[in-house]
Amino acid sequence: MLTHIARFSTIQRVMVKYALEDLFLEGTRLRLLKHAFVVSPTRWLNSETRALPRAQRIRLALEELGPIFVKLGQMLSTRRDFLPDDIGDELTLLQDKVKPFASELAREQIETALGDRIEVLFKSFENDPIASASIAQVHGAVLHDGSQVVVKVLRPKIVDTIERDISLMYIFADMVAAVLQDGKRLRPREVVMEYERTIHGELDLVAEATNAVVLRNNFKDSDTLYIPEVYWALTRSSVMVQERIDGIPIRDIKAMEAIGMDMKKLAEHGVEIFYTQVFDHNFFHADMHPGNIFVSRDNPAHPQYIAVDFGIVGSLTDDDQRYIGENLLAFFQRDYRRVAQLHIDSGWVPRDTRVSELEAGVRAVCEPIFDKPLSEIMFGDVLLQLFHVARRFEMEVQPQLVLLQKTLLNIEGLGRQLYPDLDLWATGKPFLQRWVVKSNNPQTIIKRFVDQAPSILKAMPEMPMLVHDFLKLQNRSSTVAMTGAGKSGMPMQYAQAQRSSFALRRSITGASVLMVAGMLGGASMLTGDGQIPWWVGLLGIVGIAYLWVGLRRS
Repeated sequence: MLTHIARFSTIQRVMVKYALEDLFLEGTRLRLLKHAFVVSPTRWLNSETRALPRAQRIRLALEELGPIFVKLGQMLSTRRDFLPDDIGDELTLLQDKVKPFASELAREQIETALGDRIEVLFKSFENDPIASASIAQVHGAVLHDGSQVVVKVLRPKIVDTIERDISLMYIFADMVAAVLQDGKRLRPREVVMEYERTIHGELDLVAEATNAVVLRNNFKDSDTLYIPEVYWALTRSSVMVQERIDGIPIRDIKAMEAIGMDMKKLAEHGVEIFYTQVFDHNFFHADMHPGNIFVSRDNPAHPQYIAVDFGIVGSLTDDDQRYIGENLLAFFQRDYRRVAQLHIDSGWVPRDTRVSELEAGVRAVCEPIFDKPLSEIMFGDVLLQLFHVARRFEMEVQPQLVLLQKTLLNIEGLGRQLYPDLDLWATGKPFLQRWVVKSNNPQTIIKRFVDQAPSILKAMPEMPMLVHDFLKLQNRSSTVAMTGAGKSGMPMQYAQAQRSSFALRRSITGASVLMVAGMLGGASMLTGDGQIPWWVGLLGIVGIAYLWVGLRRS
């Protein structure tokens, strides 16, 4: 309790130092409280600091409050949907630079976690850290078999520090929601929850090692991305040992040019890796800032990336993945009506949104950027304009897409740095076209049914009676509608009721045929050679056709 009070006092002092009490209380129900700080010595000793632009004051305050608040600011910098432009731009300047902690503490942490002395665990150990950040720092070491490794170790008491600050963040979030006029739309408590999930993912190094293994397996035969090997025998929740890589930092353009690196191909590979992770694997590295990306020296003509730091990864639901893929493809094809319709179908905007109005808003933002090289396109500005359009149509923020958005902005930054004339459209469009065709072919659809076969079989005994009861109810409704139409002399309503009943039967027939095809396909894969017979695929196509006709006519 005393530590919470002391920390709260520190936060209050920093807020007054940077005039944030005026910023947060002005125009709220508690605006009169700001006058209570008039007598504070901090206010009068920092008059120059309080006169700085508001965005700069917020950034400096977060940096003074420490690494946990810095990481919060970095996350907020990607939420341009509710941040004013000046604050969003300033938060992107936040740097996660933290002084290293003493090597004696690092050695003690490692020995406690692994249960032995450093001299027994490693042939040699570098006391000076290679890198230091807010959550952990990294030391070089050599194993007894001669393998070069890095040892990542959490900062002492970092878990307690994070828990303390997050509990205070929830208090501030509730205050913001209560006093700001726009508090509910900003959803501050959800923002803190999202931040908490992200930062807790970085506190478990076993989870990070697992992420590394998944990515390594996904790209095990790749010549465009390399993931270092994890040494599981020397990995615990607070310590991770991983293969040491020798690559050129992605920021070091001169070093890459000196060995004749193909910068155009390097930039294209970065875009391809992003699409592969998001759409083929549905598991992507979501912290791809320049400090975590290196390039191999081995083959400059066909460059290979090397990635490190896997504490933050992302994945999407099948629905979000499909909608995002189709949205991007429609965007590349300049089919803005399709973009608008997908936003409505996905529920990202209200169902009663007029497609033509949303289409016009998206077109006004996107059309001017086509046929331009990457050097002339600022995707941050494009996203910002799209967010302004989204606000007009009451688009709900999609928390599950924030990591994807952050990764996209990182990719843009890398591409602009490496090869400003990269043709992003030519690189991305063919990949998305192949993905859409692949994800919608009959065999893929039937395999989805095979995956769901256990659930379908469990529900099958109840299906006949449910369908029977539903059809009986629908027939009764249709009869009432037809009779009423006939009595009133309204042939259009009568015909509409007939069409509705016909469409429903088609839909149910198609769904039933698809279920049968899925179960037959599953049985074939389990008892045969793993291949689905052509006639099962044909049966699935017939089911899809019936279902499609029924849904379209309904």
